[in-house]
Amino acid sequence: MVAAPGPGTSRRVSDYTLKNLDDVEDQAAKHGLGPALQARFAHGDLGCEQTGVSLQRLAPDERHAFAHRHENAEEVVVVLAGSGQALLDGETVPLRRLDALRVGPSTVRSFAAGPDGIEYLVFGPHHAGDAETLPAEWPG
Repeated sequence: MVAAPGPGTSRRVSDYTLKNLDDVEDQAAKHGLGPALQARFAHGDLGCEQTGVSLQRLAPDERHAFAHRHENAEEVVVVLAGSGQALLDGETVPLRRLDALRVGPSTVRSFAAGPDGIEYLVFGPHHAGDAETLPAEWPG
């Protein structure tokens, strides 16, 4: 049994949300970009007020059909499984498991999977309407 706080004391009420990212709606499938791509944007499901987070998966040897950049949001990409490449302002950067990549807001970015596919988390501040979609111009 837990005793109630006494006079003059307070007890902190926890503020948290737990959500399995596989239970978040796949926006890529919803917008006709699956099954090669999965994109699960969880900020709404988690009730986040300031933080954006997404789980993304690309099938083996697939590339994003587009690139994007942000006006204000810096992002961090953490590779959970597989390998691939990031296309950053036209430069390809190899990615492997547990790599963490910081991408500045104005940097145009797109991603491609290696032969085993790639699964990664993207997180940073959430600014509604902050992203601009652009063509992905992969070399070769």
